[in-house]
Amino acid sequence: MSLTRRDFTRKSALTGAGVALAGSVGALATAPNALAAHDTAAAGDTHGHGPEHDTVGYGPLHPDPAGILALPAGFSYRVVTYSGRTRLESGEFTPSNHDGTAAFPGPRGTTLLVNNHELSGPRKNWTHPVPLTEGLVYDPAASGGCTVVEVRHGQVAEWVGIAGTSTNCAGGSTPWNTWLTCEETEDKAGQNGMTKDHGYVFEVDPADHRANRNPRPIKAFGRYAHEAVVIDPKRGHAYLTEDASGPNGLLYRWTPPAGFRHGRGKLRTLADDAGTLQAFKCFDSGGRFVDDLSRATRTGTVYGVDWTDVPDRDARTVSVRKQFTAGQVTRARKLEGMWWGDGGVYIVSSFARQESPAQHDGQVWFYDPKRRTLTLKVLLGVNPDPSKDGAFDGPDNITVSPYGGLVIAEDGEGVQHLFGATDSGRTYPIARNELNIGTAEKPEYSEFTGVTFSPDGRTLYANIQTPGIMLAVTGPWKRHKQRG
Repeated sequence: MSLTRRDFTRKSALTGAGVALAGSVGALATAPNALAAHDTAAAGDTHGHGPEHDTVGYGPLHPDPAGILALPAGFSYRVVTYSGRTRLESGEFTPSNHDGTAAFPGPRGTTLLVNNHELSGPRKNWTHPVPLTEGLVYDPAASGGCTVVEVRHGQVAEWVGIAGTSTNCAGGSTPWNTWLTCEETEDKAGQNGMTKDHGYVFEVDPADHRANRNPRPIKAFGRYAHEAVVIDPKRGHAYLTEDASGPNGLLYRWTPPAGFRHGRGKLRTLADDAGTLQAFKCFDSGGRFVDDLSRATRTGTVYGVDWTDVPDRDARTVSVRKQFTAGQVTRARKLEGMWWGDGGVYIVSSFARQESPAQHDGQVWFYDPKRRTLTLKVLLGVNPDPSKDGAFDGPDNITVSPYGGLVIAEDGEGVQHLFGATDSGRTYPIARNELNIGTAEKPEYSEFTGVTFSPDGRTLYANIQTPGIMLAVTGPWKRHKQRG
């Protein structure tokens, strides 16, 4: 049943759901409710560095003599994989351009990680593409895919999970412990050297080599520039972000067909047109249509959400996001990472510029499927000087921390961080990328990607995308208490 504008307006009038409870702040509020009034004292700083900023988190970051990762005192890291240095079980070098990652419990106390490699276009363009392992190839012309990394008592093994896919950016884990890898491209057969259509989602099983043979796209999820995907464990819906512009991308919901039951390998059995694919449409507490999420300029803003059917999910002639007329859907720039937690979906819009009604350097939204509402939890103002350490901008991959709050990978300009946020809305640094891939005169630091905790919560895994390094961070993790 859809949530009508009238229903939402009525509920908003009764509960205040459409009222922004705090000013325009750069703090993260990860509880389902918006920032409370007592959070506004720290809300004046648009980057979450209020007067109590230094009292949360783990303290200042200390430079790394090895020049890779600055961490707080008491924390350490180790390199798990390094493109061009570590090798797969088959002998090839680890592929480059690490991106979305999730960790799963493996046999005999192992941790299994599935690691995307965001490699686009022909294989000749890359020094270390994903090897074309027999039986695991979708399109032999494509350079991307996933590897599976097994970690056991400090020992590491790595092998190909899927190959011959393109621009594997983010994705998402499933409740049945598999990985959904997303292609962030719309290349069709004959374009950019490809021999098959791309822009799909594929399932990768980290624990079963045989389940990954003969890769088959989940065409029911649509063909577009996919970023991330989340499965609602209770209702079975899939939520998917699209990172695209001209026009801006969309948030999608896939509803399974009647009688369908999720499970290992079930998605690849779906018909291409199975279920219903829809794009979101937001409206405010007054029932007014919201054309773009960047219009929300106050954390705590709540929108009602309805869903509009996608006419042609396979985009045979027109890109999916271009199939809608003005007023049919809500758009947002750089819809990126997602993660399930607190009974709903955390959704990132990394930044907005001239292509959007308003500019910002990051939003995190929380979609509550039960209430069918979308609440703005993060709003980062445009960073005036990204070359300076301290401010956060460009959130991308995201995970819910077992210690409370969120951990976010930064994909902004200049300095790059992993940063966290308490449930009461205060942000803090966890790590800083110190690997300069530019020059001394013009330093450049690659984005962080693939942030995820091990199943036991003791290790935080994250990637430096370029050249492609997976890191394991350990230390005195602690639960961050809310302010009273």
